[in-house]
Amino acid sequence: MFYVFIGAIGFSLVHIFDFVALKKLPLLKPILWLSGSTLLVYAGFMVCFNGNSFLLPVWLNAAGWAVFAAGIYFFLYSLFVNLPFGKTYVKTGVGDKLVTSGFYALVRHPGVPWFVLAMAGMTLGAGTDFALWAAVIWSLLDILLVYIQDRWVFGKMFPGYAQYQKNTPMLIPNRKSIAAYIKQRNFSNTIQGEAK
Repeated sequence: MFYVFIGAIGFSLVHIFDFVALKKLPLLKPILWLSGSTLLVYAGFMVCFNGNSFLLPVWLNAAGWAVFAAGIYFFLYSLFVNLPFGKTYVKTGVGDKLVTSGFYALVRHPGVPWFVLAMAGMTLGAGTDFALWAAVIWSLLDILLVYIQDRWVFGKMFPGYAQYQKNTPMLIPNRKSIAAYIKQRNFSNTIQGEAK
């Protein structure tokens, strides 16, 4: 359970950097983000190889790792491709623009559903009780922390966030947000086709 706790600390450090961004403290954003991410990755690795193993069929372990890989890919894509990396994670202060495109057209916090999917995959792939505990605790912690961000932080960081909250669901896409995402993707593909 020690590694589950280490991962929880990592999560907390990653989310604290939003408050650091509001205070415009130099260098702390990348330090908090990097140290929190490092702790989380380390803890994730350790919970997979420690603890009591479940007796799962090999095909289920393999399917779990495939689900984990897909979840992590889309999680990282949401956080590091959809968002401007430098302004979000490195530059002092708050980014200058609210991102409402890409996965952020589907939900306000797309990293959370992808992270929960990755954690479910990790649990099946690793097949350990520590991985299960980590998946449950880290997923709940992620949901709690983005709720705090959504309710009390992002409105101060980004003009227009209140309208974004009205138009886009927090964690689970609905018909309206899926339609907006598809329309945006079709428009983007049309523009790219015309550019060629």
